[in-house]
Amino acid sequence: MAQTEPTQLLLQSNKADAMPVRSRDGDKIGTLYTLMVNKRSGQAVYAVLTIGGFLGMGKAYYPIPFSLLQFDPVNDTYIVTIDRRVLEGGPSWAANPPEFDQAYADRVSKYYDVAGEDLSLG
Repeated sequence: MAQTEPTQLLLQSNKADAMPVRSRDGDKIGTLYTLMVNKRSGQAVYAVLTIGGFLGMGKAYYPIPFSLLQFDPVNDTYIVTIDRRVLEGGPSWAANPPEFDQAYADRVSKYYDVAGEDLSLG
């Protein structure tokens, strides 16, 4: 795999869409579209993956808890630690993204059976 830029530990959020995501078997699933970062802690809590599509048409967006990704430094890619069928059956959208509020975050966390994230500002 040819790299156009050196691998770095920090990922610029505006470059996330170029970051490949693969299955545990090494199959390409899609790319990392964006990270949902907790403003208070600065930690990435959710990752939104893009799957499918051609020339920007037909893409689907899948938010998953960031804890379900592992970074592979050798291949500079993320590995989804769950089965692809589970991912594709999870919360997603195609055209209009939902408001990523507490209710939606709880829905995503519950689907993937991980601890929820408190998104209250107080």
